[in-house]
Amino acid sequence: MDEARGLTRRLRRLAWVAACLALAGAGVAAESVAVGGRAQGTNWSLRWVPGPGTPVPALVQREAAALLEAFEAELSAWRPDSALNRLNAGPAGEWLPVSPRLAAIVAEALAVAELTGGAFDPTVEPLLGPWGHGPAARPGPPPAAAELERLRAAVDWRQLAVRADPPAVRRARAETRLDLSSPAKGRATDELAELARRLGATNHLAAVGGDLRAAGGGPAGAGWPVGIAAPGPGEPALARRVHLRDAALSTSGNDRNRAPVGPAGAGHLLDPRTGYPAESRLVAVSVRAATSQRASALATGLFVLGPEAGPARAEAAGIPALFLERSPEGARTERATGPGWEPAQGSATRQP
Repeated sequence: MDEARGLTRRLRRLAWVAACLALAGAGVAAESVAVGGRAQGTNWSLRWVPGPGTPVPALVQREAAALLEAFEAELSAWRPDSALNRLNAGPAGEWLPVSPRLAAIVAEALAVAELTGGAFDPTVEPLLGPWGHGPAARPGPPPAAAELERLRAAVDWRQLAVRADPPAVRRARAETRLDLSSPAKGRATDELAELARRLGATNHLAAVGGDLRAAGGGPAGAGWPVGIAAPGPGEPALARRVHLRDAALSTSGNDRNRAPVGPAGAGHLLDPRTGYPAESRLVAVSVRAATSQRASALATGLFVLGPEAGPARAEAAGIPALFLERSPEGARTERATGPGWEPAQGSATRQP
């Protein structure tokens, strides 16, 4: 039953992500070549404009699948023997050797944690299971306040240290465990894009779940057209269109991926500072950045910060972000920080 619920939640998420890509890019398929599959519990795709020197699809499919399988073996929370789970089970207070990739992901996660004041926290893992998420998901009633207080004591990004040479990570407490699902999925998107470049597909769009990384001008030369879907019931609506070029885009929200915990369900984005799901009038946050790894972590952190502190932090830090909000009456509004967010026809009211 738990597996069925998890599959249902994943399928709903995948349908929303597919809508995001399809809404603004309906004409892309006829002018580009694409391969895809499944990895990290979601769908991935790699699309490129063919031309002299570009690779054949079979080669890209094979190389991409091998890359993502190795990536998942190292960073999946669902594989007991992954490098991430070995790190979480290792002794506290010691420098534990990790790969350069894992060290770089942790370093980026800590940078975003500091930037967001801990709203994004890579040590949030102890809170996930009691709220019905992750490999240790526990559906049923919400966790008691006393349990949350005990678990929150292990959640603190400042209990984590990383070094690059030799690459290693140190956890100050044995109870501190890492959840890198957001930046790791973004990093997988970045590596998929780099693979396309190495194989000669320099004009490409890589996607892993809701994380996108584009290079080149796309089929029409103006960038790869990507739609940001407005979360909500019924058929997806287009909130914004973005022509993505030499940049990444990631969207985070609590609207769809909800666990069967409590009467209203529990969103998968938790506030590490309180121990509770991040619930507000925000329904989604999209972020553009140079890399998917950074965009994905920032989108999570800004969503957790909420509809006031999130835009304020994005403005202060110069982060291009789109905040989709919904009032108790159901009206949707938007706030955008930074340039490049093109209003969609019939989109919601934009706040200043």
